[in-house]
Amino acid sequence: MSTISDPLGTGRASAESVPPSTTDTGRHPASGESGRRPWGSRARTRQWSALLWVAPGFGMYAIFVLYPMVQSVQYSFYDWDGIGTASPAGLDNWKALVTQSELLHSVEHAFVLIVFYTVLPVGLGLVAATLIRELKPGPFNTVARVVLFIPQVLPLVAAGIAWTWMYSSDGLVNQILRAFGLGSHTRAWLGDFTFALPAVGVIGVWVMLGFCTVLMLAGIGKIDPSLYEAARLDGAGRFREFFAVTLPGLRQELVVCTTFTMIAALASFDVIQISTQGGPGYQTMVPGVEIYRLTFLQQHVGQASALAVFLAVLVLVVIWPIQRLGRQK
Repeated sequence: MSTISDPLGTGRASAESVPPSTTDTGRHPASGESGRRPWGSRARTRQWSALLWVAPGFGMYAIFVLYPMVQSVQYSFYDWDGIGTASPAGLDNWKALVTQSELLHSVEHAFVLIVFYTVLPVGLGLVAATLIRELKPGPFNTVARVVLFIPQVLPLVAAGIAWTWMYSSDGLVNQILRAFGLGSHTRAWLGDFTFALPAVGVIGVWVMLGFCTVLMLAGIGKIDPSLYEAARLDGAGRFREFFAVTLPGLRQELVVCTTFTMIAALASFDVIQISTQGGPGYQTMVPGVEIYRLTFLQQHVGQASALAVFLAVLVLVVIWPIQRLGRQK
């Protein structure tokens, strides 16, 4: 580098005469601070590390969920008994969904169960949570929560067996009716063509009520108490306070409860398989039990696969508007 002379003889060199090594602080304009990796390189490293952690779980999900789903779609276009050679069936399995009355009735029964699995548990859960909130903290409050939540802890198979005993001719339900002088109304509830489906639905109410109540209680606990105080100062009564403060504050909890219980209603299997197996006749047949019957009892794997895919799509179609409503402000 050329230098500039110092005519005054002060001994000071021009800035241009100083070698780059004496003014370099170790910072390079292209790569940032010396000894450190660029930001983009660190971000890519973290992304690969995250993928490595997710890979085992995603691999299991792909093997046991995604791959069987793809196979179900494939099987729905074949006539196969599960053992021999499959033969192409075209759209015959799908046409059967709208032409065979048994399959149509199973879907109708699933929608009827939404009343018992969703509407009643969510409504009663709101009422129960509101009443428990009014109770002072104490033993009774705790016992009420435990009693309501017990059905969620019990296996559905055990619940189905217990209710089958209670619905029998000499079961607890008929004994209570006789004790109140209503012996003429006793019957074998799960064997009655008229009352079998509502009787199974009552089991669904019993199972889902505790989940909805506990979730509503948690939602009420996060509502700002000042909103209730403001409502009382404005002269709001209990009902007005419920609809103006409690209900809007539980919007997300209502979406979760509705989603969970609707999926349970449409995909119900355990309780009905244990208690009625779809009977009497086809009065309590639902898609879950019908898929099991077609696959393992009648060896119609193709038709069962078509019904399973249809059920999965039906659940998504029913749940999507609820999820969208919950995301709106």
